[in-house]
Amino acid sequence: MDSSQDELVVLSWNIERNGRGRENNDANRQLAHLVMARYRPHILFRQELAGAWENGRRDLHEEANALGGLIPFMPAPKEGRSRKPVGVMVDPTLFQIDAQVEHDLPWKQICHVQVRLRGCPTPIQLASAHLCHFDPQLRATEARRLTDLADHGRTALIGMDANSYPHRTADEVTEPIGWDEMNDPVHYQQRTVERNGARIPDTGPSEILTGGRHIFTDLAHHAGTVLGQRGALAATASLRRTDQGPPQRIDIVLSTPDLAPALRSFEVVVTPEVRRVTDHGLLVARFQLSQFRRCLAGRT
Repeated sequence: MDSSQDELVVLSWNIERNGRGRENNDANRQLAHLVMARYRPHILFRQELAGAWENGRRDLHEEANALGGLIPFMPAPKEGRSRKPVGVMVDPTLFQIDAQVEHDLPWKQICHVQVRLRGCPTPIQLASAHLCHFDPQLRATEARRLTDLADHGRTALIGMDANSYPHRTADEVTEPIGWDEMNDPVHYQQRTVERNGARIPDTGPSEILTGGRHIFTDLAHHAGTVLGQRGALAATASLRRTDQGPPQRIDIVLSTPDLAPALRSFEVVVTPEVRRVTDHGLLVARFQLSQFRRCLAGRT
C-alpha cells in the first residue's frame, strides 16, 4: 500500500481571531487555508472560529471546502460568553458521522462529534476545546467534562488550546517562565494557582486529563518520550507576544491510550507563514491508518 494511503492526518490549530486579525480582512485566513491544505487533513480541530457562524456560516464552509470538502461542525456562540467558538471538521470519505453534541459550559462550549471509521463499528469521540483563559477553576471543570468522552471504555481524540501547562515538567523542552519577572500581572493571575502558600503555574488540566491513572495520552509527549521525536514537545504559543515570558506548550492533542500505538509522528509547525496568521503553532499528528484500524478493533 502507498504510504500516503495508509496515513491518517489530524490537525489542531488556534487561528487567532479566525485569521481576520484586527484589520478584519481575508488575507491571513486564506493563507491559513493554504497552510492546512498542504497536509491534506482527515480531521481538523479548530479554535477561535470568530465570526464563522455569520452569513449562514459562510466562513466555516469556505474553510472546510478549501481542505478538500471536509464536513464542518461548530456551536453558535451565546450571549454573554466567548465569541470565539471551537469546531471540528471531518473527512466524509474516511469517516461516517453518527452525532454532534454541544457541551454547554459557562464560558466556551466543547464541540463533540461522534464518528466511525468506515468499515469499523467502533465509535470515536472527536472533540475540540478551548479552555477558559481567565479562570483556573473553570479550566479544571472543562477538563473534567472532557474526561466523560472516555467514560465506559469509549475511544476519543481531542484537540485543544489548554491555556495551561503540562504537568510532567521534567520531560518538557521549553524555557521555564520567570514568574517573578512577569510583565503582565493579569496573565500572572490567570495562569497560576496557589498551592501550599505559593503561586505556581496551572497544570491542573494536564493532571486531570493525562496524569494519575492516565485517562488520555498527550500525543506530543508520547512522540517526544516514546518515539524519540523531541521536536514534538516544542512550544506552541505565544509566538508573538514578549510580555508573557518565553513561548510554552499549551496547545495539545490527546487520545485515549488505545490509539497511541498507531501514532507515527507529531509536529509543531511554526513557519513564518504560521506566525503571520496566528500566535499559535499548527499541530500535526500522523497515524498509520491500518494500525489505527487494528487499535479500534482491539488489536495492536
